[in-house]
Amino acid sequence: MKQIFRKSLLFRYFLFIVFSTSAQQKPQYTQYLLNQQLLNPAVTGIENYIEAKAAYRSQWTGLDGAPVTSYLSLSAPIGREFINTPGPTGSNPYSRYYPETYQASPAHHGIGLQLLSDQAGPYTTTDIAASYAYHLGLSQTWNLALGLQAGFQNFNLDPAKLSLTDPGDPAFLNAAGNHWRPAIGAGLWAYSPTTFIGLSAQQLLPAQAGNGTAATPAGTVNWFLTAGLKCLITDDLALIPSAMLKVIRPLPPSVDLSLKAAFGNRFWIGASYRDRDGLAGLAGLNISPLLNIAYAYDYNTSALRNVNTGSHEIVLTLLLNNRNRVLCPEHTF
Repeated sequence: MKQIFRKSLLFRYFLFIVFSTSAQQKPQYTQYLLNQQLLNPAVTGIENYIEAKAAYRSQWTGLDGAPVTSYLSLSAPIGREFINTPGPTGSNPYSRYYPETYQASPAHHGIGLQLLSDQAGPYTTTDIAASYAYHLGLSQTWNLALGLQAGFQNFNLDPAKLSLTDPGDPAFLNAAGNHWRPAIGAGLWAYSPTTFIGLSAQQLLPAQAGNGTAATPAGTVNWFLTAGLKCLITDDLALIPSAMLKVIRPLPPSVDLSLKAAFGNRFWIGASYRDRDGLAGLAGLNISPLLNIAYAYDYNTSALRNVNTGSHEIVLTLLLNNRNRVLCPEHTF
């Protein structure tokens, strides 16, 4: 009887940890700058072509039950004037002369979709969301975008992946199966040819009274403040320092610091640091006006480094209806 009671307590503790870290937080991305739409809906439709992205992340490789995240996303502009904006074929947004001819984007709309799966052990979270943004011009070189995101989150605990002494435990019975809840996010994004700053909030809907249980995890607002600067050194070299502050109460704030070096509009490398967690190396190749690819490897500096061999993340991007045949994004970097 005592053993069953201990198993029950351990299982309840397991559920608490999983729901505290997975259900309350958006999944972790090292290459968040490559798809800010996941964290900030205001970025939706920022380029004058359609962006289709697919990504896969294996976190803490070698640790049994470690998180595995994958997503598909689509971002498209709406507005004939913006879509038909002429530009130099293959324009290089990392040239030091780029700001001299840059003009803020005409006012336009953006729409997007995303499908995300995050699995950790027996627990899987699935996000399905649509996003909308309106981009307006503030000056000749600055735009401000406002965005909204709405969708649903599904939480699933697979009992087949658990071994319990007491399968009739109420904690298990309440948590097993599928549970749905609506999810809403909002954001602001200001950008120029060399600077961006954004603020967003995810999981804005509060949990209903009595729903903060293992079966229906309580929503916790995720705040993201992001900023970056493009330092144009030569025609073939640009340095892009950036930072992201993530606030999810009651957890301590988390800071990501990144530095990317772009060699023309073809190739880039970078490094990032996440406080109290780890270091990462990044690299990307803009293969053609249709396809880009990027990869990141994370090394833990926390105690987790003793039980895993690092994290791997790959992102593929399709640039569809790319009329100006640019090799890389102009407004996100």
